[in-house]
Amino acid sequence: MAERKDPYRGFNFRIEWDGIQQGGFREVAGVDFDQAPTEYREGTDPIHVRKLPALNKYSNLTLKRGITDNHEIWDWRKKCIDGKVERKNGSIILCDDAGQEKTRWNFHEGWPTKLTVSGFNATSNDVAIEELSIAHEWIEKA
Repeated sequence: MAERKDPYRGFNFRIEWDGIQQGGFREVAGVDFDQAPTEYREGTDPIHVRKLPALNKYSNLTLKRGITDNHEIWDWRKKCIDGKVERKNGSIILCDDAGQEKTRWNFHEGWPTKLTVSGFNATSNDVAIEELSIAHEWIEKA
């Protein structure tokens, strides 16, 4: 009988860029890419079009975390606002229940396109959240 392999849980992950593990993040989204077909037809083709592979497109990554006194994300975004775009390579690392790395997705040439701070509400005890969008050139599973 084959050994049972349970899937990894989505809550156990780490984020790093430039080889340095960043503070804890609550959520990561946007690890996806697609390759839409482009249609092409020559005059001698039958009455249907060919579907050829077009360029790969990678979605922006979206990272969410609680706001702390760590200003690294704010400073990185501020450099872009000031016209000094600093690109970084990074990874999203999925871990097993024991905290051991099981797989990683490496993004390349990333830079922050948007930083959003959650709204504040005096009647709530929710954690204040900052959301960072990172554009990148490509992502690969390591």
